[in-house]
Amino acid sequence: MEAERLIVAGRRTLAASRGALDVMAEAWQAQALARAIGSRLALYGPMELRSEARALGEIGAGCSALDHPTVLSGGARAAQLSGIAEVRPALAGLALLLGEAGIALVGVACDTGEDGLYWQCIEAMDAADESLERVHGMLRRLAEREKERDGPYGGIRGPAASAAGGP
Repeated sequence: MEAERLIVAGRRTLAASRGALDVMAEAWQAQALARAIGSRLALYGPMELRSEARALGEIGAGCSALDHPTVLSGGARAAQLSGIAEVRPALAGLALLLGEAGIALVGVACDTGEDGLYWQCIEAMDAADESLERVHGMLRRLAEREKERDGPYGGIRGPAASAAGGP
């Protein structure tokens, strides 16, 4: 499945999550998707994104929360990733998903009285925050590349006279 569709599905499922364990499972699904997208971009993405993408692909890789029964029963949604049609919209959507997951995790951490769940939330929030920073870095690099490509005057190329229809 294409990255943007998986991101939309993840956002929808996260929004519908009820209960701390469902939110935790969806937060780790989002993290697994971020790692998969990062790994894909590290191999096949634009050259200027590959180091950030590689780092994104490694965040939270050893986390035990992916062993959560809710994640395991449905499998990691990220395993369905077949491609990334457009990098910028996929990264923008991933940023939204990671931000929403972080906010949901804050709610769970604040509401829980269980020490173990609290620390799992903190670990998941750290991973989501670090991933979000990497995604924002890649979006900035894409914006810089576009700005360089378009030149100092935006999309205008060539002499002003030819743009105005003059000789």
